[in-house]
Amino acid sequence: MTERLWSIYNETKRQTEDLTPVISTNSVNPDTIFANNEMSLRDIEIYGFDYDYTLAFYSSHLHTLIFNIARDILISNHRYPEGLRKYEYIPNFAVRGLHYDVQKALLMKIDAFHYIQLGTVYRGLHPVPDEEVIAMYEGCHVPLENMSDFYGKSSHGHTMKQFMDIFSLPEMTLLSCVNDFFMRHNIDYEPVHLYKDVKEAIRDVHVKGIMYRAVEADIEKYICYGEQSHAVLKKLSEHGKKMFLITNSPFDFVDRGMSYIVGKDWRDLFDVVIVQADKPSFFNDRRKPFRRVTDKGALLWDRIHRLEKGQIYKQGNLYEFLRLTGWRGSKVLYFGDHIYSDLADLTLKHGWRTGAIIPELRKEIKIMNTEQYVHMMTWLQALTGLIEQMQVHRDSASQAVVEEWIRERETKDIFNAQFGSLFRTYHNPTYFSRRLSRFADIYMASISCLLNYDLQHTFFPRRTPLQHESPFWPEQILRHDFLEDACHIANYV
Repeated sequence: MTERLWSIYNETKRQTEDLTPVISTNSVNPDTIFANNEMSLRDIEIYGFDYDYTLAFYSSHLHTLIFNIARDILISNHRYPEGLRKYEYIPNFAVRGLHYDVQKALLMKIDAFHYIQLGTVYRGLHPVPDEEVIAMYEGCHVPLENMSDFYGKSSHGHTMKQFMDIFSLPEMTLLSCVNDFFMRHNIDYEPVHLYKDVKEAIRDVHVKGIMYRAVEADIEKYICYGEQSHAVLKKLSEHGKKMFLITNSPFDFVDRGMSYIVGKDWRDLFDVVIVQADKPSFFNDRRKPFRRVTDKGALLWDRIHRLEKGQIYKQGNLYEFLRLTGWRGSKVLYFGDHIYSDLADLTLKHGWRTGAIIPELRKEIKIMNTEQYVHMMTWLQALTGLIEQMQVHRDSASQAVVEEWIRERETKDIFNAQFGSLFRTYHNPTYFSRRLSRFADIYMASISCLLNYDLQHTFFPRRTPLQHESPFWPEQILRHDFLEDACHIANYV
């Protein structure tokens, strides 16, 4: 029986290799806008934008800067060991969307069904054995009450914090480096204190203006793709679209960046500009009024009766914004990079259309277009079909073969050596991916993807069959026929 199983395995693998060149011709354009929900640009009259990682894209130097400053704050302000200065930022260590168990000091990837992906649980800079993870969590499932709250924060007894912000990559890396230092030197420490101290150090980098001053001092080093954002704004303006900016960043920082990206007259493109908005509370807290800011940063005390073009406003709240502008419902499309803070409330409570900016898409799509990836995914699909069919053989030798096949299905390092893809665990969507599909009507690698479409374009989500539906759609038929062949061989055995 085992010889027959391996014979079927080898024949299926041969068919996969023959099929790979055919499938490889169907590559994905990284400048595509992908739809979770049908949406027509014909209906959009007003375009809104976040600033950081939406209009302004930053080089990898920024994450190194944030890491180094926060690390030094831990040492100087929180009396952490001097030996931490030996740690440098590791650019490809973490991916966005990971969860951090505050009490156990573990960084991990969790799927859409709250299951931990084994092999992606890290204590410090090293993986935790699967057996230890299963023992700690009494399996792989994380109960809902332990997960982070709606905005990914760890509060009210929740032990899991989710990192959804691109700015959080240095924070995850710093947490891992400090954990690694303590373990290497056998230093007893309280994980909750470490998490809070690192969180405070990262916050100080932003709140105290350290990062802002560094970027402003050498803007060419930190900001990239500026001309593409400018082209998008110009295109929308030429078509008579209204535009607004809502950002948590301060005016001086935004002004310096937008002047570099667009030019000194950048404010002429926007009908409303709001800085230091304090998202996500901007979308929920009705108490904060708008306050006008002068070009020199002085705060004025007059009551705001209308939001005027060319003026700068601070704080405020969305309810007042809606009252003053009348910009409601599905005629508004807002772009941001943070799934929770930028998009969730807008789509759930206010009916705005939402666009997520996911810079990681470019790298992942580039990998997905390689023949290596196509071959691997085609083979994994075929192998899954074999496992599904051959698991009926219950003798120990056959089961040993099937178990070996199951282990072969578990692959992640083609995207990121530690945590794999941003969008998938081994086979399920990630927790991040599930939130993206719920809170974003469309998503793309950068705002420049809009340049590839006219403003009458309708985006349609790809209709993929549900688990109980037959694969009648063209892209599914080839895979279906291939697996049918494997099933016929299996039934013959």
